[in-house]
Amino acid sequence: MLLADLVATSATVAATRSRKAKVTALAACLEKAAPEELEVVTSYLGGALRQRRTGLGWRSLTSLPPPAAEPTLTVLDVHAAFDAIAALAGPGSQGARAAAVEELFGRATPEEQLWLRGVVTGEVRQGALDSLVQEALAVAAEVPLPAVRRAAMLSGSTVAIAARAFAGEEALAEVGLVVGRPVLPMLASSAGTVAEAFAKVGGEAAVDTKLDGIRIQVHRDGDVVVVATRTLEDITARLPEVIEVVRRLPATALVLDGEAMTVGPDGRPRPFQETASRTATRGVSEVHVAPYFFDLLHLDGRDLLDLPLADRLSELDRLVPEEHRATRLMTGDADEAERFAADVLKAGHEGVVVKGLSVPWEAGRRGSGWIKVKPVHTLDLVVLAVEWGSGRRKGWLSNIHLGARDPESGGFVMLGKTFKGMTDQMLQWQTERFTELATVADPSADWVVPLQPVQVVEIAFDGVQRSTTYPGGVALRFARVVRYRDDKTADEADTIETVRSFAHA
Repeated sequence: MLLADLVATSATVAATRSRKAKVTALAACLEKAAPEELEVVTSYLGGALRQRRTGLGWRSLTSLPPPAAEPTLTVLDVHAAFDAIAALAGPGSQGARAAAVEELFGRATPEEQLWLRGVVTGEVRQGALDSLVQEALAVAAEVPLPAVRRAAMLSGSTVAIAARAFAGEEALAEVGLVVGRPVLPMLASSAGTVAEAFAKVGGEAAVDTKLDGIRIQVHRDGDVVVVATRTLEDITARLPEVIEVVRRLPATALVLDGEAMTVGPDGRPRPFQETASRTATRGVSEVHVAPYFFDLLHLDGRDLLDLPLADRLSELDRLVPEEHRATRLMTGDADEAERFAADVLKAGHEGVVVKGLSVPWEAGRRGSGWIKVKPVHTLDLVVLAVEWGSGRRKGWLSNIHLGARDPESGGFVMLGKTFKGMTDQMLQWQTERFTELATVADPSADWVVPLQPVQVVEIAFDGVQRSTTYPGGVALRFARVVRYRDDKTADEADTIETVRSFAHA
């Protein structure tokens, strides 16, 4: 397949807000892909390279060669070129990388250059999120969408099961949970109160303590233990204390879901930044991280994903000692749950997660099975730009521009700015981080520095008000930074509709 065909599809998808039209265009492109091209095409339609890192960024692409007059690049040509670029390392690699960029982009037409720049920097904003690519795959391969979603969840990606989809529903059904291969996490939607969460779940529920740590999924097969984050990054080497706990459990094979968190001598949770810093560090550390598990997906040859939560919790309680389980209340009484939530907050935790007991594991989607309740409203937003500070903050990148995800356009909608809640340490970190993410050659030349929309930040706010200033029609009241979320991707940021829902609350 010519890259030009894929780029044309991307343009068609970006030009429409209709979900059905997007799916139709994506499906038509997938149908044209040869078997050996399918994984690359699937990945590119989702706006992502197959390589995790290429060493390229905006600065690498500020000066490009003259474009080609006619399209000749194939998708496999492009994939091979990025493979070669990603493999470059050591002395001379910078020059070799620049030469490789010159060669690749010199073979690309103007439209292809623009798309290639976007896919390298994560800015292919066409509204083709992974869920849409899954729908298109189901249409193109003529298989049920639930079968595609389940296989993608169990394999960890849509790309991995693209060929199976075209092989038929039976081939998709063969994809199972493999101990050692992380699966996509189950996510929680939000509610303002415990009573509201109970109304959504209906009936008796498990009320879990919402811990302020990092999400971990732990796989054990014999003595081999794998620890992965919510983005499926392998951090096994960074958490020896978690490995030690899991190896002591009376099982041979298991998959656990939980949180890793630092706890002080008084038993109270330490700030999230301490956990995040510790789990980003390799080697020995004086900061101790403990695991707290709240779900069990596999146990000694049995997949538990399709069992009701009540059954999974029974197995979890038999397997994991209480000291390594998230504190939980089982109740059908919302008032009792409110009292439990109050105690959780007094203990220094974030809030609670109300979970329906009949719910199976549903990865990657925010349904009504799990509902989180936190006393302070927070949103996970994306930093779109940043302004240089003045006065005491002169020389630091300070005021950040906040954006919510727009699933329809594939872009982000600005909600306002904030400089509140930033410590000196945070200002120093974000100055370094945002200089790296700047989309201009010289970030110091302008007061406002536009950024690649990849950094997620958790923002606390007092409310949402209507606004004619910002394109989404709403703005946050008293927005302040809680923390930066390196454990989340921009695709996991809250949507503009979620933000608007607070305006009606």
